[in-house]
Amino acid sequence: MKKIFKCEVDCAVCAQKIQDAVAALDGVEEVSVNFMTQKLTLTAPDDRFDAVLDAAVKKAKQIEPDFALLR
Repeated sequence: MKKIFKCEVDCAVCAQKIQDAVAALDGVEEVSVNFMTQKLTLTAPDDRFDAVLDAAVKKAKQIEPDFALLR
């Protein structure tokens, strides 16, 4: 399943760090964090999508505490 979310990320460097860290998580098939459009695109298995998304948000907040996913 592939979903696109609005997100809040403060800088392009942080967006890249978040993207790299989330890409390394188990279950992530593809991820993109775009600072200019403030969007996170995540592809993960349908049956694990919510758990993978939660792990991705947790990892992003470790890198940038102000990161927010706007659902």
